This record gives sequence, C-alpha cells and structure tokens, in this order.
Amino acid sequence: MNKKVFLLYFENCKKVAKGLSKGLFIPSKPIRVHKFPDGENLITLPEGLPKCVIIYQSLYNPNEKLIELLFSAKGARELGAKRLILVSPYMCYMRQDKAFLPGQVVSQRVIGNFLGGLFDCIITIDAHLHRTPDIQMVFTEAKAINLSAKEAIIDFIKREIKNDNILIGPDEESQQWVREIAIGTGLKYGICKKIRTGDEKVTVSLPKDLDFKGKRVIIIDDIISTGHTVAQTSLLLKAAGAIEINCIVTHALFTNNALKVLKEAGVNKIFSTNTIPHDTNSIDITPILKRALEKELLL
Repeated sequence: MNKKVFLLYFENCKKVAKGLSKGLFIPSKPIRVHKFPDGENLITLPEGLPKCVIIYQSLYNPNEKLIELLFSAKGARELGAKRLILVSPYMCYMRQDKAFLPGQVVSQRVIGNFLGGLFDCIITIDAHLHRTPDIQMVFTEAKAINLSAKEAIIDFIKREIKNDNILIGPDEESQQWVREIAIGTGLKYGICKKIRTGDEKVTVSLPKDLDFKGKRVIIIDDIISTGHTVAQTSLLLKAAGAIEINCIVTHALFTNNALKVLKEAGVNKIFSTNTIPHDTNSIDITPILKRALEKELLL
C-alpha cells in the first residue's frame, strides 16, 4: 500500500473510486458532506493528508459539486497537499465553448479557469469538445488529460455483441470516434446528419450508402442527455427495416424521461460506461483511469 498518495472520493462515486484505489494500491477515504437546512454545505476531509492527493468526482448535475470541489481542494491544500489531481470522468460545461448569442457566458472557459486554478492535473474521459481541438486549451493553468473510452467499448463489443452489427453515429461530430470503434471491431459503420433547432428538437437523416433491412444496429454516442437524437435515429432505423437496435454511450446523463423516450423509439438494450453511475452501466472505465494515473504518478 502506497501511503504517499491518497484518493479522496464523494459518496456518489464510491464504487468506481474504491476500485481505482484498490487497483493502484493506494488508500482511499471519503470526503464527508453535511448539508445544513439553509442550503450551505460543510466539507470534512481526513486528517494528515500526504503531499499528493487525488480527488475523484464525476461532474454530472454539477453545480453543487463544483462548490464541494472548491472547498475540498482548498481544504486539502491547508492540510498539507502539495499536488492535487482531479479525476472527473465526466466533465461538465464543455459544450458551451463559444457565445452563440450576444451576452452569453462561455462556460467552458469559466470552468476551465476555475478548476485549473484549484488542481495541478485534471483527468477526464471523452470531454465533449466541439470547436476546441485540445483540452489543454480549456485548462490552461493545469495539466489536462482527455482519455477515451473507445478501447473499453471496442473490447465490450468484441466480447458481448454479435459480429454482424452495423455501427451508427447519430451526428457528424461522432464520425472519427465511431470510425475508430468500427476499425477496432471490424464492423461496418455509418454517420447520420443532424440539425438541432432546440434543446429537445432535432432532425436526423440516415446515411444513404447503407442498407439496414434485416440488420442489427448499434447506435454509438458519447453523451445522451434527453435522448431525442438517438430516439429519432432509432425510429428511422426501424422504418428502414432494422431488426434490432441497441445503444452504447459513454456518458449516461439520461435527463428527465430519456430512458422511456429511447425504449418507446425501439431501442432494445442500452449499455453505458460507468463514468456516471447508472443502472445501464456495463462498460468499466477503471482500467483506463488506472493506467493514466500510474503514468502520471509513476507508480
């Protein structure tokens, strides 16, 4: 057991954090959060922290968690931590990377400055970067590492899925990601075209060079929030004759009634990674995080 490094975690991420600490042979301890009736929080950290501390928190439903990270990072510094590493497999506020209308705040930039000012290194998985080519451009004050779940998804498909499927990306932004999974699995793939006109209003069209009649299809996406894009894709695939439609997603946000929307659209099974705790978790990203931390810590 390497006691020169501690992994601290919040209760919502306990399962993955404990598995990660076990794999790294480092101690893990919880960050205690007490909520007062007036909405304020009291954060309690373990005493006697080593010089290097990892804090694990996945930033779905992020607003309160960002305050908790602020207090935790500042508190860890006061308790002796000289190097702080944030492991956040889902990174929030990455999609708002420009001001689309006058007066809009570019939240990606704000969060990058905020977390970069608290931590020395930030590790995440498949951050949703549209027009930002490198995550280091977001976190300019800290070392930033953007890992990919592609390897874990490829292994899962090879192990668990029949080899006659077609992979489908729901929009043009997914092309490179889906193509690499297709190469890794040897499966055919296609990319849909999507036009978004609102938070829950999208228009999707299937690729014209593929025949889906009598075929099994896997829709692959990095994030599912409301589920409307994947639902529209599924309905089109059913109309085109697909006999089975499943879905693999890295970040299972699943807001509101997203699961119901997907099921009603004909999605049979949904497989997600455990970047966000959810009942659909089937693909473990712990080995990906473990390798990155071993390299970063030289364990």
